[in-house]
Amino acid sequence: MARGSSRTKTRKKSPRAAGRRPKYVYAFSGGKAEGSSALRPLLGGKGSELAEMTNLGVPVPPGFTITAEAWAAYSTNDRTFPAGLWGQVQAALTRLEGAAGLKFGDPARPLLVSVRSGARASMPGMMDTVLNLGLNDRTVVGLARWTKNERFAWDCYRRFITIFGDVVLGIERRAFDEMLERAKTEAGAKTDADLQPEPLKALVSEFKRLVQTRVGKPFPQDPPEQLKLAVAAVFDSWFAKKATDYRRIHRLPDDWGTAVTVMAMVFGNLGETSGTGVCFTRDPSTGERRFFGEFLVNAQGEDVVAGIRTPQPIAALDDSMPKVYAELVAIKERLERHYRDMQDIEFTVQEGRLYILQTRSGKRTAAAAVRIAVEMVRERLIERDTALLRVEPASLNQLLVKTVDPKATYTAIARGLAATPAAAVGKVVFDPEKAVEMALREEPAILVRQETSPEDVAGMHAAQGVLTSRGGLTSHAAVVARGWGKSCVVGAGDVVVDEENRLFRAGRVVVREGQVVTLNGATGEVVMGAMPLVDPKLSPEFRELLDWARKTSTTRVRANADTPSDASKAREFFKEDRLPIVREMIMARDTETRRKAVDRLLPFQREDFIGIFTAMNGYPVTIRLLDPPLHEFLPSYKEVLEEFTRLDALGINPARHQELGLIKSRIEALHEANPMLGHRGCRLGITFPEVYEMQVRAIMEAACEVARRGIKVEPPEIMIPLTGTVAEMKLTREMAARTAERTVSEMGVKVGYSIGTMIEVPRAALIADKLAEHADFFSFGTNDLTQMNFGYSRDDIGKFLPFYLEKKLLPYDPFAVLDQEGVGELIEIGISRGRKTRSKLKVGICGEHGGEPSSVEFCHRVGMDYVSCSPYMVPIAWLASAQARIKERTAKPRKAAR
Repeated sequence: MARGSSRTKTRKKSPRAAGRRPKYVYAFSGGKAEGSSALRPLLGGKGSELAEMTNLGVPVPPGFTITAEAWAAYSTNDRTFPAGLWGQVQAALTRLEGAAGLKFGDPARPLLVSVRSGARASMPGMMDTVLNLGLNDRTVVGLARWTKNERFAWDCYRRFITIFGDVVLGIERRAFDEMLERAKTEAGAKTDADLQPEPLKALVSEFKRLVQTRVGKPFPQDPPEQLKLAVAAVFDSWFAKKATDYRRIHRLPDDWGTAVTVMAMVFGNLGETSGTGVCFTRDPSTGERRFFGEFLVNAQGEDVVAGIRTPQPIAALDDSMPKVYAELVAIKERLERHYRDMQDIEFTVQEGRLYILQTRSGKRTAAAAVRIAVEMVRERLIERDTALLRVEPASLNQLLVKTVDPKATYTAIARGLAATPAAAVGKVVFDPEKAVEMALREEPAILVRQETSPEDVAGMHAAQGVLTSRGGLTSHAAVVARGWGKSCVVGAGDVVVDEENRLFRAGRVVVREGQVVTLNGATGEVVMGAMPLVDPKLSPEFRELLDWARKTSTTRVRANADTPSDASKAREFFKEDRLPIVREMIMARDTETRRKAVDRLLPFQREDFIGIFTAMNGYPVTIRLLDPPLHEFLPSYKEVLEEFTRLDALGINPARHQELGLIKSRIEALHEANPMLGHRGCRLGITFPEVYEMQVRAIMEAACEVARRGIKVEPPEIMIPLTGTVAEMKLTREMAARTAERTVSEMGVKVGYSIGTMIEVPRAALIADKLAEHADFFSFGTNDLTQMNFGYSRDDIGKFLPFYLEKKLLPYDPFAVLDQEGVGELIEIGISRGRKTRSKLKVGICGEHGGEPSSVEFCHRVGMDYVSCSPYMVPIAWLASAQARIKERTAKPRKAAR
């Protein structure tokens, strides 16, 4: 069935319509255009830049642009064209005929046009284009006579039916392509360009029969009707799945819509003095200042994109068409200077005459973006602020970790959530211990688990990457891996882990222990075999850009570091020598036993903090006291129960059986229906005060010891987690202060300190004015705050999040991007009320949102002093913070609403 059978409807004139109709069409031709770059929201990127180039005197084919306002009227009126639109189109078409010296639909000298999409933001390849529109059974004959090139005319006609059938009539392109391949085989033609007129005529007849069969009516022969159908199809392509997905990924508004540009066709397939190509004013992969691009002789633009023929490097154009090449070089230099950015230019050469069909800011890698931005400052093309705004903060991830070679081709066997951008290759293992063993033998491993726990950290650290079938982007695996910059894919629902048989299944694929897989942490893909990886290289330009960002930003950036290993990226926290002591502390059934275990932990904690203070060397350090539920540090209940039952049945090893019985009963006693809302955070410190007292003592002893060594130590910031009442804050502050004062007195070294809290419970934000009476600083823990505000489990959201995103019930994952409307409102309330009590209250954010660019911008806007994020996200946060400052500086005051 034909798509868009109702597309050609035109709304009847309303008797109530009065005054001038909206201007829906803007023309450009002969060095004059009605639009310019300033009208980008109205004319889209393509239309506005064609108008701009026309006004600059760049050789652009004549045409006109139908505005995004026309799209809005069309899309909100049952996909019916607004009244007055086609009158304006016809007037513009008449002007276009005059500029081209041809007539639309004329059987002797027919004007052919292209119909192209153009949103205000570049969406390459996401929407539709129709070329060679205006051809029919009569005009193709006229075109052949006029150009004296029958092969060219019929080649254009078969191209037109193919693209019109696909884009407008909804016939899959594959059906046309299969017919084309058969025709080439029968004619003995190696390429499309080798097909001669007679086979092309026969192919066109086949194409028309296909249309009749699939659509139930003949291929449209009326050019004005073709134009209406094509414009509607391009309008509708805004709603295509690939375009919708692209906007979701890049967070572009759905209501922007697209403009449509109608432009006189120029032909690169007229012979050896014609051609088409795409070029960049600089290398889009490296940023090097060199002319980069490709072209094809005797071809149309779709041939370059589709890879039907192998194009030549742009430099070869200098050999075949030196005058054209010289003109193209001059134009590309002029366009880059005018736009002050690297340009992506599409061009066609028709019988030795050059036409520019499009220019836009070129897509580029992160490495290229950084180099181009910095070098353009050196070249005095742009200012530093502009350079900082030119680089997408999130893209810096590509520069900091190994990634899959972008040239590699592969098929993924499973997909999950991309926890980090890093890639990894290794043999599949299912035990953390085996990953450690392999690391000692220098064998790379990929640790595969249903989910991870603190007990797995040794194996996680030893493995090249981690794959879990459960969990979200703030799960244990994701957070730990992100802190290390380690490859990690979580929540891969297609992966079924069978630890007993040492394998996992992904659809029909079975992957056994020891087989090699690749994790693409940037995309969340799992690939069989070893893919080539690319090492990160931090260029001088990267360091220079980051230095500019730090000098520009007023919101400071801190790194989340559990230990000196994160501070210096060298070692881990819960090592094997202390985990048994932690478990002994948890297993204790009375205060005396627990205190003994705590006393044994004190030296380890003190050494950790000494390492952190030494590594930070005078930089501020905030230390959160113990927060996770205690059961997370115990062995798996399933594994304990299995071993206990086996020993019980066999009647062997009574000592181990008794030990397991105690562990089993303790795990059962600690079991909570909802541990994230249970016995954790300050509730632990209140019920087991010896734990927090030990940690505060370790912090202050370490600070005093490092200061005694002559190393600068900023007063430690001791943070109480999960407070929700004033009583909790008051009690824990008094305990912490008492312990800190006593320790400083005993050490005989004068070191200051401050005590604050994490605002993770919505109630805490609402009573922030009262909490601030007892807190020196606030840090908003947005992972928990989001979880409690939405009522979503951050580890289980993956079960419904894809559906919510697809149905637009959520604009994004709220654990990845801060919800400014709800969670953000709580944060603003908390800051405002807290600073009413304590005007100089230091405020920051702690959580993965601290490295997400739009969230960092929000933190700057609401007046936070700092953001804190994983060490590998620090450059991203600095750049996002600098951009927020620049936008604030350059923002124009809003006019009061009338």
